[in-house]
Amino acid sequence: MSTSTNRKAIECLEHNEYDAALALFQEALNESRDVQSLNNLAWVYYHEEGDIEGALNLAKEAVELHPTSHFPYSLLGEMLVQKERWEEASAVLADSIAIEPSREAYNNLAAAKYHLGEWSEAADLFLKSASPSDYAMYSHIYCLIRLGKSNEAKHKLDAFSEQDEDFVGEVHAAELYLELQCFAEAVRWYEKSWNTYYKTPDWVCRYIYALVQTNAVEDALKIAEACINSKQEDIQEEQAEVCSEDWTESDKASYLIQLEKEKQQYAQIMNRISTGFVPPMKFTTSLSSRCYLFGCSRHNYPEYAG
Repeated sequence: MSTSTNRKAIECLEHNEYDAALALFQEALNESRDVQSLNNLAWVYYHEEGDIEGALNLAKEAVELHPTSHFPYSLLGEMLVQKERWEEASAVLADSIAIEPSREAYNNLAAAKYHLGEWSEAADLFLKSASPSDYAMYSHIYCLIRLGKSNEAKHKLDAFSEQDEDFVGEVHAAELYLELQCFAEAVRWYEKSWNTYYKTPDWVCRYIYALVQTNAVEDALKIAEACINSKQEDIQEEQAEVCSEDWTESDKASYLIQLEKEKQQYAQIMNRISTGFVPPMKFTTSLSSRCYLFGCSRHNYPEYAG
């Protein structure tokens, strides 16, 4: 690949001259279809154009050249995780880590392993990518709970701190305590989040459940009633909303159905809990990303040496 063309493309990208940068990355690929040109254009297609299929094809071609850098493997693995192609992602990310371990590759491989049901491997990999109280540590602890390692999970969860830079958040901490059936601790963390988190049934109903388990039934009823009233207000506001090109009658109808469904969830939650219902935890893995541009001046990356 022409290093001068890549350098010009990087410079344009740094100066927010996006169209010029894209044209130069494409020109570099036409000059030489090598690891650097394939990888860099794939990165731009993925992160700037949102063209994941085009990016996937380029990144696969780069990997088929057996690069000595982890960049093409990490980039391809990230995209495969986003596409939920777990088996393929696992193989590619394992190759990335074999070349050069990174927190991003560990996290994304952990996500793939989790979805493949390989929770023990996922737990270990999340831990390798984690900071003390971040989402990767939250994911690690959740895997421990699923593996039945409750004591180890609680010990690590007790160490969570709101002062940590990447603290995952109060609701996430509460959710894990609830999974461990530590109801008082769950209530304490839910209370901290009440005035700062957007209220959705998936976690609010679990808060109500935790309150019931601590015999704070009156508080649980108050929260359920407040949420019912709030949803009713949202419904009335939406009914009065004037539609436009950006917010059609169909959009409005779908949103009203969603609001009514959420209102009913709050209206029914106390009765459901009384019959033994336990609101399930909603857990999702998180994708980890970074710059993988060869020659990136911002991150002081060298051009691909081969």
